[in-house]
Amino acid sequence: MSRGRVRYLATKLAQVLLTLLAVATFNFLLFHVLPGDPIRLQARAGNLQPADIERLKALYGLDQPLFIQYLVYLRDLVTGNLGMSFTYHLPVTDILAQRIANTIQLLTLATVLVLIIGVAAGVLAAARRGSKTDASTVVTSLFFWSLPTFWTGLVLIFVFGVWLRWLPISGASTPGAHFKSPWDGFVDSVRHLILPTITLILVDIGQFVLITRSSLIDVMTEDFILTARAKGLSPRRVLWGHAVRNAMLPVVTASALYVALVIGGAIQVETVFSWPGMGSLIYDAVLRRDYPLIEASFLIFAVTVIFVNFISDLLYMWIDPRVRDA
Repeated sequence: MSRGRVRYLATKLAQVLLTLLAVATFNFLLFHVLPGDPIRLQARAGNLQPADIERLKALYGLDQPLFIQYLVYLRDLVTGNLGMSFTYHLPVTDILAQRIANTIQLLTLATVLVLIIGVAAGVLAAARRGSKTDASTVVTSLFFWSLPTFWTGLVLIFVFGVWLRWLPISGASTPGAHFKSPWDGFVDSVRHLILPTITLILVDIGQFVLITRSSLIDVMTEDFILTARAKGLSPRRVLWGHAVRNAMLPVVTASALYVALVIGGAIQVETVFSWPGMGSLIYDAVLRRDYPLIEASFLIFAVTVIFVNFISDLLYMWIDPRVRDA
């Protein structure tokens, strides 16, 4: 590995570590300044005595000064201890393990389909610039991009779940169902996954269509494309062999930013479809002021976004080596 690449990677890793510390600090402070006392919220429901409230505060470390709580929080993060949930009275890691898999399943499928379909449609529109295909693709993309996630989910529920009765409208599987074979259980899970996935695809695909189209149109005017055409290369080879790769830098940037956006959209989608993932868990945790659970959930999302941006930087270096020398 060249010295330039080593220096580039070292710089990016240092930035990642500093960003993680800043995110952890902000994550701790944000949820500790929220109005409302989580212990008193539990006391209101369980009729706890003042002495019991004080014991619970001591148990969860809420009787300590904020700075001491912060140091304990950082120490626990380093050791992998995410704390104990105020609501479920279970280790946060155990609760998250049950939900992360469902969220990963939803977001991974939606993200892969959004990128594949969005980039392909953007390339098609750019290759046929000025045609009816291009115009209809742009208009359709703008329309879907303007749709609110929450509203789109409700419309799909009404059309395909209530009116046509084709697909289930909530949960990740049919409650209490007994399947004759693992295949039947898999089909049931897929049917529950269809509407949430379509919701995310519809509201997010437009940006990748438009970004890919715009970037590819700019690249097609470059001198090296004219040179490739002058060599007698076929239009298909010019497009896919030369233009598309050079048009991918803005798409990589949008993909990294999209991870943060799709996480916010997932919270809405999981709430609408009662999907048992991280989004619905965070929604309930915020209402109940479950600090350890909220902090751990948002920290996982933040680390995911930071990691994806780091991967995008590596892709930049691979796609365009000039980036590391900038």
